[in-house]
Amino acid sequence: MEEQQDQLKVQQDQEVLPQLDIPDTAPREIPAGPTVFDVQNTSIYYSAFRAVTDVSLTVHENEITAFIGPSGCGKTTVLRSLNRMNDLIVGARVEGDIRYRGVPLYGSNVSPTAVRRRIGMVFQKANPFPKSIYDNIAYGPRINGIRNKGKLDEIVERSLKQAALWDEVKDRLNKSGLGLSGGQAQRLCIARTLAVEPDVVLMDEPCSALDPIATGRIEDLMHEIKSRYTIVIVTHNMQQATRVSDRTAFYSVLRDEKSDTRTGVLVEYGPTAQIFGDPKDSRTQAYVTGRMG
Repeated sequence: MEEQQDQLKVQQDQEVLPQLDIPDTAPREIPAGPTVFDVQNTSIYYSAFRAVTDVSLTVHENEITAFIGPSGCGKTTVLRSLNRMNDLIVGARVEGDIRYRGVPLYGSNVSPTAVRRRIGMVFQKANPFPKSIYDNIAYGPRINGIRNKGKLDEIVERSLKQAALWDEVKDRLNKSGLGLSGGQAQRLCIARTLAVEPDVVLMDEPCSALDPIATGRIEDLMHEIKSRYTIVIVTHNMQQATRVSDRTAFYSVLRDEKSDTRTGVLVEYGPTAQIFGDPKDSRTQAYVTGRMG
């Protein structure tokens, strides 16, 4: 009887656990390129509230790094710290050491504006400017001092091609960017980010509001541009993480029963195939198999 119950439990688990497409031949270790971000013992606060505690990880050049984990675990908070977007929130502060290509990102002599020129960001909700498609792309280069029409034309075409949008909009560049579909609008925002030739592209759940076809196009795009850019993406979609990323960081939530507070913590970080196929921490295993939401 007990043996039958065990067999039934295994069968039920197999029915409810997600089937993540991790090839058996996928490498559990991958060669590391130059370090782009080196995050060491970093905690992030909003006033007195500690949103994330003691995060340490290294992001490598020309890789796609995925941040996964349940809601409230600090994925987006860490992502926004990589280009100082949290500076825009009153009371936000970072403790610890975050270095971008060896330079302390929060050094007193480092300009947040200069940081964001080198480290672009694509947000969860597509946010085209209320301008033409052309002017959406040309906006950043103009801010950076480019006025030559021929040069701007070249940047607009190159950026839209990189974002796999050129063929769809080349005959209506003077039309409003607000008239695009959701997937097109998100690719427009990616093109707008690429127009200023950043070193890094941060993506905060860029496909969460898109249908599967548009999502597939964005994922294909990430694969196409990673040879030129380093990409860090926050996603709730574990299948997406397995499809697009080279390395994955799993975050979870620590609860303090006494103070009834929650803080995000980095549980495990490594090659994506290892995180999903052979996780070292039981919490990671519980999350990627659907046992913990």
